Amino acid sequence: MSNKIIDALNKDREDELSAIIQYMKHHYEGEGMESPEILDIFKNTAKDEMKHAEKLGERINYLGGVPTKKPSMIVEGGDLKKMIQDDLAKENGAIKQYKEHIKLAIEENDPVTRLMLEEILSDEEGHADTWETTLGIRK
Repeated sequence: MSNKIIDALNKDREDELSAIIQYMKHHYEGEGMESPEILDIFKNTAKDEMKHAEKLGERINYLGGVPTKKPSMIVEGGDLKKMIQDDLAKENGAIKQYKEHIKLAIEENDPVTRLMLEEILSDEEGHADTWETTLGIRK
């Protein structure tokens, strides 16, 4: 297996680790009249991201790599709407990156990694849809 896949998976893992932290910060820092239901979405989404980070770590380890422990950039601050917009931006970035890494897995003839990334991509698209719906964004 090439290091390209391990490097790509570690980049995905960095982003998942930052998403966990960002979502949990939003879960306990968000406030306002609309916050109770949204805070639960932040918390539940953080749990999904934890599962993604775990899958990525296990796959990296299986492929002979060392799973990163370093998160990528975390966006902080703002009101509830800004938090949701920041989280939507993070999800859209993840969607783009997972699509690129799925192509890499195909090129590297790694169907197991491809399938795992497709499953994570499906979750990320669901998260983006939740935030688009919450923000009233129409495609």
